[in-house]
Amino acid sequence: MKTAFAAITLALTLAATSGFASAGCLKGAVVGGVAGHVAGSHGLVGAAAGCAVGHHMSKKKEKEQAAQQQAAAQAQTAAPAPAPTVPPKK
Repeated sequence: MKTAFAAITLALTLAATSGFASAGCLKGAVVGGVAGHVAGSHGLVGAAAGCAVGHHMSKKKEKEQAAQQQAAAQAQTAAPAPAPTVPPKK
């Protein structure tokens, strides 16, 4: 348990000081640290790998969201303007 705690603490410290801190990194470090600890006292390795994978996945998700927003913006500008309504003649 000490190893997992140390791994998580180290990962959080590195993430906070290196500018690599993102929600994906921190979440991945926690999950990786616990998984590494359970797999045989490899909490530090698990935390580091989890941080890298979590960071990669969060960047991938950000790119997908940006592409969806860009596609939505293009669809709005490409849509034809509604036809003006003309009142009926009397």
